[in-house]
Amino acid sequence: MEIAKIGEFGLIDRLTKDLQIQNESTKYGVGDDCAVLSYPNSEVLVTTDMLMEGVHFDLTYIDLKHLGYKSAMVNISDIFAMNGTPRQLTVSLALSKRFTVEDVELFYEGMRLACQKWNVDIVGGDTTSSYTGLAISITCIGEARKEDIVYRNGAKNTDLICVSGDLGAAYMGLQLLEREKSVYYEQVNELQKKIAEAKANGDSQKVSTLNAQLSTIATPDFSGKEYLLQRQLQTEARGDIIQRLREAGIRPTAMMDISDGLSSELMHICKQSGVGCRIFEKNIPIDYQTAVMAEELNMNVTTCALNGGEDYELLFTVPIGDLSKVEELDDVKLIGHITEQKFGHILVSRDNQEFELKAQGWNPLRE
Repeated sequence: MEIAKIGEFGLIDRLTKDLQIQNESTKYGVGDDCAVLSYPNSEVLVTTDMLMEGVHFDLTYIDLKHLGYKSAMVNISDIFAMNGTPRQLTVSLALSKRFTVEDVELFYEGMRLACQKWNVDIVGGDTTSSYTGLAISITCIGEARKEDIVYRNGAKNTDLICVSGDLGAAYMGLQLLEREKSVYYEQVNELQKKIAEAKANGDSQKVSTLNAQLSTIATPDFSGKEYLLQRQLQTEARGDIIQRLREAGIRPTAMMDISDGLSSELMHICKQSGVGCRIFEKNIPIDYQTAVMAEELNMNVTTCALNGGEDYELLFTVPIGDLSKVEELDDVKLIGHITEQKFGHILVSRDNQEFELKAQGWNPLRE
């Protein structure tokens, strides 16, 4: 169904007709000029992300349901990175005419799955037209007690540096998808060229044969690489780690989610906290599939883990006195410690050489 057939408000009604309120702080959701929220005893956290087709995602290899899920999760992750609890979400879409009502419903289905996982209410948004593809703008609203909020500027000398999960897999998933996309289109373009030549020569039988080949180009075999694709296409916010930290009685001194790469995020914490750092290559958590894929692509796996981005794991610092507590946490790895600023930002290699860390992660505005 074309979106124009039901119009903007018809589309909104269709997408939001059965939304159920999950949070007491949501006084009124979709249906008026504004949502109404109430946070009488806590601080309000607000984060916004914009995702642009061709810059942040490629619809060649991510379907709209996964895109909706990922779009919501990357915003929810920002709330967790402040040690907060996500509560509400708004979504705005700019759509070109190539998208149908059913396409947008798929996007909302994925987004709602992400919100249901963390009990987040969708409370509004906007839709408009676009001449340049799909644009997504999502705002997530959360809450936290004033004393619980964790900023980037709280790291202190001797604090321990920790990360959740493993790093580099999402970047390897992207490299894998880009490689297979390139191979696919090389095959398509070659066959289309031959079809054009056959048509020019009036060889209808050859045209028919080539068209049959075009329709049966083999899909890539991703067996053994499923984890890499999951990490790239099905982003997960690490609210489970926040819960474990709370249960263990650990309050991080500084924290971020890793969206642009470990090196970039760690440099942000160091800059805002006025400190240095020292991390150890051997301690950086890397999944087996990530290492195998990096070798296959002739890439340095540590570089991928440091600079790849889109892992959405949590990077945080804790007082050295919490060492024993951290060591007992599942899926959390101690990778180094905070130093005085004068000692710089150091990566210690597996053979004990020291290198200056550089922020080489994802930068959408880089030329």
